[in-house]
This record gives sequence, structure tokens and C-alpha cells, in this order.
Amino acid sequence: MAVIVLSGDNRAVSRPLADALADLRPLLLDPDRLVRAVAAGHRRAATPTVARVELRPVDLKRGRMLQLVTYDGRQATTRNVPYPEAGAVVDALLAEPFGNWHLDLVDETVQLRVTKKAAALVHRTATSRRDVETRSHDRAKRHLLDPADPLFTALGADADKRRQVDAFLRLLAPSVARVPDVELLGRPLRVVDLGCGNAYLTFAAHRYLSEQVGDVRTVGVDVRPDMVERNRRLAEQLGLKGLSFETGTIAESAPLAGEGPPDVVLALHACDTATDEALARAVRWKSPVVLAAPCCHHDLQRQIVEGPGAPEPYAALARHGILRERFADVLTDTLRALLLRMLGYKVDVVEFVDSRHTPRNAMVRAVRTGTAARREVGVEYRALTADWHVHPALARMLDEEVARALAR
Repeated sequence: MAVIVLSGDNRAVSRPLADALADLRPLLLDPDRLVRAVAAGHRRAATPTVARVELRPVDLKRGRMLQLVTYDGRQATTRNVPYPEAGAVVDALLAEPFGNWHLDLVDETVQLRVTKKAAALVHRTATSRRDVETRSHDRAKRHLLDPADPLFTALGADADKRRQVDAFLRLLAPSVARVPDVELLGRPLRVVDLGCGNAYLTFAAHRYLSEQVGDVRTVGVDVRPDMVERNRRLAEQLGLKGLSFETGTIAESAPLAGEGPPDVVLALHACDTATDEALARAVRWKSPVVLAAPCCHHDLQRQIVEGPGAPEPYAALARHGILRERFADVLTDTLRALLLRMLGYKVDVVEFVDSRHTPRNAMVRAVRTGTAARREVGVEYRALTADWHVHPALARMLDEEVARALAR
């Protein structure tokens, strides 16, 4: 088999195809030079075992790995291989009858196409490091999950959903870094999504954390059996190992039963006091990381309407329905943040995603410190609840814990 090599000035050099593929091997195994490689297509009368494979170096907690994402036409499977073991994997891929190889390197682009006559056309183009980083790494910097990932197609996620996924992952990533190294504990990272709904963020979190951490066990919980079954089918279709779904309420479900409390608790757009139920469970589990994106807030708004009224001079804040609703949203999340701080968490409330894409764009992010908050936090909490004559749902659910915190 001959290979035609096209140099920068289009001069052809004939070489055996086996030699040309052998030349790709050290490039694929060079983590300092390889940016991204893709093998796809098939040769005449020969079909690879997978439709497409992408390779790229990734830096994980376990060190630098060669990441392979293989597509079989229905689902994608991600595998991170330590470089000492990557040679055998690359050899197996080079032995597959792919019709095309495309390699982005820091200093050149290499394209190999096998023709119908079993020859190959190889084109090498010199590329500056800046050019390659702009072309190949820019998307990785802007998106923590590739927008072309089959996961988005399977979930029916449009551009707005993909933006929400990326914004969510950028909040999740630094928080999970605070979890103790699970490899030292000899178990998977444990993640629970309470009230997961259609679970597009659950899927995205599991995919991302599996790539970054390695061994991840994720359970999505929802009260609707039809939604749980749909999510189970999608997880199987996408080949997402370690991801499962259970039917149950937030308050009474038993995710990860027998495996231990979750390291990460998610509650994304759970309605009204369902968010409080998720926060209460996370506190009692002493979960290190909690991310909650609240949805509607009716509990405090109802208490303000039915109570003695707004304190002076703030009556105007509750006079008009739309303003009262917005203020109740702010007051609810303020009190949630204070309660979590009193109960041993460092808390910030941040914009989840631009309000152009969703009006429910606040995220309560809490990382457990285990240390008691300053006394002033309890003073602020007492003053706010007394002035507005409210008793937050989260405080009702954690009555004993809150009482102890206030007594300090």
C-alpha cells in the first residue's frame, strides 16, 4: 500500500501506509504536542468497530491522561487512560480500518485520508502555537462540555440549555474541588440530584465529573415514575456508567442507600419548599458541597400576606403583588443563606445564568466548613424573621439544629 505525502509545497512522496500510520503513533502519544485527534470513516470493504473516536490529553486529579471518546452511532463512551498504558490503546486504534485521521498539534495539522485504492493522502500544514490554541482550545475554554457531545442531542438541549449547562458546570467545578480526594477514600465520588426532573443538568454533571474525577456514582431522584424511566433509558443509551435514577420524594427518598451520604447534593429548580427539603437533607447528611437553584417561592410570600404586614418603613415593598413576589424571592434566599451559614457552611448566592435565558437564575452554593458562624449571623437572622413575622421552611425542617445554632 502506498501513501502520498503532500508537503507544504504539494510535493508528493510515496511511502507504505503502515509506515505513515506508524508515524502517527508518537504524535498521538505526545501529551505536550497533541491538542486533539479524530479518527472516522471507513476504508473500502472494511468497517471499524466504532464510528468515530476523539483523543486529547486531559489533566485530572490522577494526573495527565489520554482521553478517548468513542461513538458507536448510538452513544458516546468516555475513557481516560494513563499514559503508561496508552500505547496499547493507540496501537489498537491505528489497526482499525478508519478512512481518515485528523491531528491538531501545537505546531502543525496532520490529515491522513485512505483512498479507495488503499493509498493514503497525507497533508501536513505548519501551524503556530497561537493559531492552534485559538482554533482547538478556545472551545474547551468556553465550554466545559463540548457542544457537539452526543449527550446534548439525546437530551434535546438547545443553545439556551447548553449555556445553562456550561454556567452550571463552572459553578460546580471549583466547589467539587473542595471535596476530599475520593481516591484516597477508596470509593466513588457520590452525587445526588434531588428533584432532578428531565435531568439535563444531572447528565451533564455526571459526564463532566466522570471526565475530571474518574469514578463517580450519581443518583437522580424524582417523584414522577415516567420521568425516571425516561432518564434511565437515556442513561443506558448514552452508556453513562454509574448514573442511575430513582422514584421518590425529596424528603423521603433514600438515594445511595447502604453506600453512605452524598458528597455533592444538587437541587436544581425544585419548586417552593422542595428546595428547602433538599437543603435540609444535605445539612443532615453533612454533605461537603450543595448547589441549589431555587424555583418559585410561595412560602414566605404567603406568610407576609397572611401576617400582620410589612414592618415600617417597608410597607411599600409588599404593597404591589409583583414587587411583593420579587421581594419574597430575595428574602427567602437571604434567610436560606443565613441558615446554612449558621449550620456550618460557607455560602454565596450567585447568578446561575444570564436572565435572558431563564428568569430563575440564582444559585445558592454552599461548601461545608464544619465551623460555627459568627454570632452576628444569628442576630441578622433573628432580626429579619422577627421584623417580617416569618418562619422559613428550612428553619422548620431543621428546627433542632437551628435552635442549637441560635443558642451558641
